[in-house]
Amino acid sequence: MRIHISHSTFYKYDTHVPYTAQLIRLHPRNHAGQQVLSWRVTSESGRLLPSTFDGYGNVLHMLTRDHLHDTAAIIAAGEVETTNMSGIVMGAVETLPPKYFLRQTAYTRPDAALTALAQEAGGVFDAIERLHGLMLRIRWRVVYETGATESGTTAAEALSQGRGVCQDHTHIFLSAARVLGYPARYVTGYLSDRERPQQDGAGHAWAEAMVEGLGWIGFDVANGICPDENYVRVAIGLDFMEAAPIRGVRRGEGDEEMRVSVDIRQGHQLQQ
Repeated sequence: MRIHISHSTFYKYDTHVPYTAQLIRLHPRNHAGQQVLSWRVTSESGRLLPSTFDGYGNVLHMLTRDHLHDTAAIIAAGEVETTNMSGIVMGAVETLPPKYFLRQTAYTRPDAALTALAQEAGGVFDAIERLHGLMLRIRWRVVYETGATESGTTAAEALSQGRGVCQDHTHIFLSAARVLGYPARYVTGYLSDRERPQQDGAGHAWAEAMVEGLGWIGFDVANGICPDENYVRVAIGLDFMEAAPIRGVRRGEGDEEMRVSVDIRQGHQLQQ
């Protein structure tokens, strides 16, 4: 499947600020089942440094503006060709050993309820069946509801209130999978099927867990499935903060408003 994506992020500041710097993870990479046909990250102003890679192997851009400004925009756009790999990630650049992804973070640190949730799924012998069962338990326990949580909501908080979005579902899965001894990581990307739950006007998030003998396998809790050809992987990390599409700092007073617009269209498959 050919997928056309345009991801625009707009910033409006209350007052003119003299300096902003942003780390951008909005560039997908090639691996089995995902071929980047074309892709560009651009900005109407500022200095966009040549791309590099972070410690996870994600493509990383840095954008700085050292002049007075009260607006900013970042646009990532291109085309990706995908095929269904049944959630199995093959051929991706791996810079860290799987055991690194056993680490809990402030977002995923388990409490008693999260540990109990993991243990509910832990009684199943087969690893794939166990992780699928965990995914479905989370989906039943935490109803998908936009606006119910914030970007700083932890896995324990989202599980307690029983509502959340794909970020919360993913953090809960990561926490419980790690309790069970499975390395697990956060994935940001895109979902081209608008009939499936995803962040309104933004990208999507899901988890990947390492299963011995198979490798990394994706689990989209919000939709209760393993990723298929409708998904485009962009970045990975221990949690949302380490795989966030854009993170930044600025000098100056006042507040900022951010608006994100993502347009995703399906095209025709490439002719072999």
